[in-house]
Amino acid sequence: MCKGPGLFSDIGKKAKDLLTKDYSSDQKFSVYTFSDAGVALTSTAVKKGGLSTGDVAALYKYKNTLFDVKVDTESNISTTLTICEIIPSTKTIASLKFPEYNAGKLEVQYFHHHATFTTALAFNKSPAVHVSATIGTPTIAFGAEAGYDTTSGNFTKYTVGISVTKPDSYASIILGDKGDSIKASCVHHLDQAKKSAAVGEIFRRFSTNENTFTVGGLYVIDHLTVAKAKVNNYGKLGALLQHEVIPKTLLTMSGEFDTKALDKNAKFGFSIALKP
Repeated sequence: MCKGPGLFSDIGKKAKDLLTKDYSSDQKFSVYTFSDAGVALTSTAVKKGGLSTGDVAALYKYKNTLFDVKVDTESNISTTLTICEIIPSTKTIASLKFPEYNAGKLEVQYFHHHATFTTALAFNKSPAVHVSATIGTPTIAFGAEAGYDTTSGNFTKYTVGISVTKPDSYASIILGDKGDSIKASCVHHLDQAKKSAAVGEIFRRFSTNENTFTVGGLYVIDHLTVAKAKVNNYGKLGALLQHEVIPKTLLTMSGEFDTKALDKNAKFGFSIALKP
């Protein structure tokens, strides 16, 4: 695929990942293995509250085709087929879930040096069409997306956004929820090696006059250990420590605290991922 402005879903993703990725209050254990035939297998067990769930996933890549299938403990089977370059500069993604036959979706992505387009059709009782477009360069991009319900004839969503990317910083503004909310975020690396970063995000919902301000940071302690933290204006604090205990085995410990009611709303979680 050629280098361009990226997909609309990439706008704001860097800040979102820094503030949410790997944070969890659940207990999770994952094991990754690879066979000689090129099949990647993932087994995951999660304990959330008093409930335990698990799934097994297989990923196989052949030339420009990627096949992914997942089976969980509730007998759900999810399959995703991704094919690149059926038409030059395109990616086609088809997904289907059993026994929920109405959860299928077909998506086509088109990449250009100065624009990207996506079209997705959801196969359910009320078929919905989702489209998005982004124009610009890898440095600055403008984008919009919309969802349309073919049964009711109404727009289910429309969103616009802009992002600016520099070598040491990234900023974005997204007007979403049909114009009812706005989110502005910024990520800045504090050193040339990008071992530390600071992030800030402001979210405002106009209908309720609600404002949420979140700040966070990441620090690479050494080549084995990463620490992250975040806090918002409501006093909710999150912290995370990820360490490679043995080669290719990651232990992630995270916690969420309500500083205004610490004794009532403290949640802790951890995850272990074994990767060959």
